[in-house]
Formats: sequence, structure tokens, C-alpha cells
Amino acid sequence: MGITTKRMGPVFIALFAVGCANVGDPTRSTDGAHDSSAARGMPHEVAGTASRDFSGLTEAEKALPPETVWDRIRQGYGIPGHDNERVQAEMQRYAGMTSYWERVSERARPYMYHIVHSLEERDMPMELALLPVVESAFQPFAYSRSSAAGLWQFVPATGRHFGLDQNWWYDGRRDVLASTDAALTYLDYLHDMFDGDWLLAIAAYNAGEGTVSRAIRRNENAGQPTDYWSLSLPQETMNYVPRLLAMSELVGHPEKHGLILVDIPNEPFLKRVDLDRQIDLALVAELSGLEMDTIYELNPGFNRWATAPDGPHHLLLPRDRADSFNAALADHPPSEWMRWQRHRVAQGETLGGIANRYRVPVGALREANNLNGDLIRAGADLLVPLASRPTDRAGQTASAGSGQSERQRYDHVVQRGESLWTIARSYGVRVGDLVRWNDLDANAVLPLGERLVIWSETEGSRLASPGQRVQSVTYTVRQGDSLYRIARQFSVGINDLRRWNGIAEGTYLQPGQRLEMQVDVTALDGARVN
Repeated sequence: MGITTKRMGPVFIALFAVGCANVGDPTRSTDGAHDSSAARGMPHEVAGTASRDFSGLTEAEKALPPETVWDRIRQGYGIPGHDNERVQAEMQRYAGMTSYWERVSERARPYMYHIVHSLEERDMPMELALLPVVESAFQPFAYSRSSAAGLWQFVPATGRHFGLDQNWWYDGRRDVLASTDAALTYLDYLHDMFDGDWLLAIAAYNAGEGTVSRAIRRNENAGQPTDYWSLSLPQETMNYVPRLLAMSELVGHPEKHGLILVDIPNEPFLKRVDLDRQIDLALVAELSGLEMDTIYELNPGFNRWATAPDGPHHLLLPRDRADSFNAALADHPPSEWMRWQRHRVAQGETLGGIANRYRVPVGALREANNLNGDLIRAGADLLVPLASRPTDRAGQTASAGSGQSERQRYDHVVQRGESLWTIARSYGVRVGDLVRWNDLDANAVLPLGERLVIWSETEGSRLASPGQRVQSVTYTVRQGDSLYRIARQFSVGINDLRRWNGIAEGTYLQPGQRLEMQVDVTALDGARVN
């Protein structure tokens, strides 16, 4: 199996969203250095207990069934080199960071059982269960400067190579089941490629197999050892493997280092619910009794208000909600799983024009109407998929007891002189919310009479957090770039770009200039960050 794509190491950047974790090395500021260290989160209280320490236990005691997933991980370690001095240096960096480990272990709670079970099925060492700590700090919406996404931080090309679809509706790199399977398949391939050496395989996961192979050849030609510890690799990779082993040691002996890991029971947290067609995620939230935030966090691969028309046709729900959801869904005929609008084609209309009118991709119209191309005829009826409720994080109803009132839908007709900014301000919402609710081009001029859907609170006009899908991204200007081109690429407004970076009207961008922006990572669709 020949793999020619190269997986660049991710560099994490601070999240913008209020109350969400900042992506970046918890021991350093986010200064743009290329580093794939784990994430730092906003402080919050997490209940948990210190986990079992297996040092000093008898063989009979070690054979007892593990009480938590952490115990199960410790019992399955199998990668050598934990006592290397570079590992010890990384341990010193991360030891004692109690609040960091509480946040990471809390975020890992929904996903870790599945990862551990998958590793056991493949007979792979349990240190690999902690790789998402190094890669993304278990943040499913983590997005790096190299355009890597998800828990396992696949870049677009490598993700596609391992079968992770990436389209307008869905990004498999953030799908917990699909990305875990792809990551373990990739690691297993690298393990075979480097003759069963897990240290070299992990290094190649970070830097690419070509980089590691060239380093081995250099040492061979120089008559030097070719084990991982003897190779000259990019600095990030020189830290990457020791960091994973250091974290394994800390998880192996948390009490020794004053760490508290949130308990993760040794039982499945999630249950896969299989469907046979597309479904509105707001309907899923309604029937399961879960908040939309929870639906997206458990199913982060979905970019839009619904599952993808071509699949995957399954969802992950908490195990204690899955059966009741299935029972409730059985009372809803499939015709009610999505909201559709019937459109009669007028003379001169095109498929692209209709798609723009309803702000859906042309491909969605083709799929919904079984069209092989863009040819349509006047008088024909087309089915158009529409969102039935606001499903982005900024538009959700506040949870009971939060002190916020329920958001209501308003249909606003654009008046002369209005802009997205003035409309957002008048309703007490964000410009980004308007763009997402209505699938607008952030830079487009609003035509008079345009009808916009707005979800706003009836009282208080308090702004909701945009959630962890919105992150602070740094972009380096290339030759030929313009504010318009960059704004379009990242689905942000030109005026926002100017405001975020203090760029005056009439100022030209310079190659190498660094721009900061606040971006919904689910709308990037493969946009490159550097």
C-alpha cells in the first residue's frame, strides 16, 4: 500500500469562543511556533477522583477487571522508552498541571471508551489512546495551521486517502468513529512499514513517513544508529514522541504527580443509532431530549443542520438516550425527518440560481431531486431541503434555569441602507449568526426586500456564545492575496478582517503579513491556514 501524502504536524491556535478551550501548548503562549502540543482550556470545576495506580500490585490484583477506562489503558501499555531523558523532560513540563488534566479527561469522557475498545480489537498498545491528548486535547473541533481537523488531526489529503469524506454537509476528519478507525489504520500501516517499531511509526504519524525514512537513510549512510532516539527530525517531532510517552507515564501514576483524572467508567458512553436517510439534527435534539450543543459535540462531523444526504446515516447518542430516541423516531414518518420546500421552476431559471436563492449547494438540489446534471425545465417541481430550526450554537434555546428566555424566529425584510452589521445590532445577535442562519456570503450586498431569518431572544437580547466551532485563526498573506479573496475563503466579512487587524481603508496587504480572524471551522471546507 503506497502512501504519497504527507501528514504535516499540527500547530494549535487559541480558541475564540467564550468558555471553550484554547488550543495551544498549556506551558507556553501561542506565538505561532510550529508545535503539536495539547490544548489548554478555560478554568472550570470538574468532579473526579484519582485513578488506580498499578505499581506495587500483585499479579492477581492486576488481573482484576479494570474499574475505569484509565485502568484499562494502564494495563495495556506496550511501547518501550518511557524512561528516556527526553520523556522525563516532557513529564516535568506536564506534571502538576492539575486543572489541565481535569479539563482534558473531562473532554475525553464521551470518546475514550470507544478508542480503547478499538485499540484492543486491533491488539495495539494503549499509549495510542492518549494520542488525541497530544494532537487535539480531545477537542473534536480542533483546527490547526496546517488545516488538520478533529481529535486525530488529519489534514485534508491524508484524510481523503483513508476514506474520510469532506464535503459541504460532512467532514469525516471530525467524525469520532470514522476518524478513529482511519487513525488506527494509518498507525497500523506505519507500524508495519517501520518493521514493528512503534516509536518510528508515531514519529511518522506526526512528520510523515517520508521525513522519517529520509532521516533513517541519513543515519545509515553515516554509520549511525537508526532507532528513533538517534534520528535528527524536525523539532516538533523530536518533542512529539517523548510527549506521548510522558503523558502515558503521568496517566499511569497520576497520584504520584498530584494529578486528578475525571473518572471514565469502563462501559460504553455512546451508542450508535443507524438510520437509512438524511435527518434534521434539530429533530434529533427534540426527540432525544438533548441540547443542540450536545448533538454537535457527539457528532462533530456534521457541518450543517442535518446529516449528509449520501451518509453516513448514523448518529452517536448517549447510551441512556438511544432507545427512547428510536422509539420517538418511530412515530415520525420519514417524510417528516427533513423540512422540504417545493419550488416550481420558472422560465429562464437555472439550478445554480435556485440554489443561491435558497442558499443550499447545487449538489444538495441534485441529490434531493435525482438529477444527473444541471439541466432543468420550466414548470418542473424541485424539492429544496431547508433547516427547520436554528441548529448552530449561537441560535439555540437556553437550557432551563440559565436565566435566558427562549429565542424566537423573526423574518426580517431588508430595507434601504441596511447591512448585516446594522441588522445584527438591532436584533442583538452577531453578524456571523446572520451569515450562518441564512447561508449568506459575508461580503455580499444585501438586496432590498431580501428576507432574512433571525433567531433572537424575546427579552434581554443577550448574546449567546458561538461555541467551540469558532476559533481564532492566523493566516499568512500570500502573493496575489486580497482582503476580498481571504474573506471569501474563510467566510468572514471584509470589514471584520480590517477591524480585527487594524487595517485602514486603501491599505494594501503585503506577502508574509499575518492576519488574525475568528472563523467557524465547520465552514472552512479545506481552506488553508498557515
